[in-house]
Amino acid sequence: MTTPLILLPGDDVPSDYLPSNSSAPLRLGPGLRLLSEQVPTSSGSSGSHVITATQAGLVSTDTKKNGVSIASFPNRRYIPTTNDLVIAQVHHSSADFFHCMITPQAPHVLLPQLAFEGATKKTRPMLRGGDLVYARVLSVGVGAGAEVELTCVNPATGKAEPGGLGPLTGGMVFDISTGMAARLIRASSSKGDDEDGVEGLVVLDELGKKLESVGGFEIAVGRNGKVWVDSSNGGDSSVKATVAIGRCLTTIDEHELNTTDQRKLVTRILREMRVE
Repeated sequence: MTTPLILLPGDDVPSDYLPSNSSAPLRLGPGLRLLSEQVPTSSGSSGSHVITATQAGLVSTDTKKNGVSIASFPNRRYIPTTNDLVIAQVHHSSADFFHCMITPQAPHVLLPQLAFEGATKKTRPMLRGGDLVYARVLSVGVGAGAEVELTCVNPATGKAEPGGLGPLTGGMVFDISTGMAARLIRASSSKGDDEDGVEGLVVLDELGKKLESVGGFEIAVGRNGKVWVDSSNGGDSSVKATVAIGRCLTTIDEHELNTTDQRKLVTRILREMRVE
């Protein structure tokens, strides 16, 4: 078994850290870029992939999915990457774009006013400063000062995929680390009945079971360290339930709780908030 390996931006991934399944295509996760594919050599054998890191972190290999990715440091500053899901806040608008903030440190990003499902010049959303949008990073440009562009539709289909892209109304936004955001996204996109959860997270499943009686909740996670929570179906308990969910997520993020402690935390916070 290979020892843990930390790479810096520009470092190549050693071939012995890549999955050995040659019958399936190699899947690259966040933090990596393919510079060249396997090509036949003069001796008839295949050369290896040349894959370089675009961010610092630990090399993570998934043999089942034949994939490799970079597990970034949990508190790193967010750097926009194509296809990332983010929660953006509208700052102001111009003739064709909404100018949005995704982190306090980064320049405003652009969201075309027609980049919404079914949007036309007459039906485009009327967003104001402070409004929230769940979007995908469409492009990041090249070179210093390049503008980042967002979209709320799949360019291939014109649909708001995955579900939930578009304006976020109601609810509350909580700050979490970029590492916790990545864990939540991976956990929500994976299907499994492991009692220890996916990515070591059982908090969402536990909250879902306990809050089912008050209408459940919705959640949107941005890789830029934002999580939006809404439990408006809960009537009088909706605000308390929303705050309780946010407290659970931020506490687990700060203290790196294991699955047993996550379940205890959910029970304790819901009791303290008197969410029935």
